[in-house]
Amino acid sequence: MPRVEAMSTEPDWVADDTRTSPERADVELSMTVVQYTDGPDRCTVYPPGLSGVARMSTWLSADRSAFVDLDGMQ
Repeated sequence: MPRVEAMSTEPDWVADDTRTSPERADVELSMTVVQYTDGPDRCTVYPPGLSGVARMSTWLSADRSAFVDLDGMQ
């Protein structure tokens, strides 16, 4: 039987916590939207400048409705 480890969904820090959030480097991503006539539009997000296996192993695709404008959410 496979071993299952318990995982916490709690973040290491909370926005209103008195501690400072961990330093994170900015990440540049590109997005391509594919429009379908018979289904929802799909977005694929990926780091620019990659090709081949590197690009195929670092992309994420989802329905367009799953993405929100960052400025609108702040």
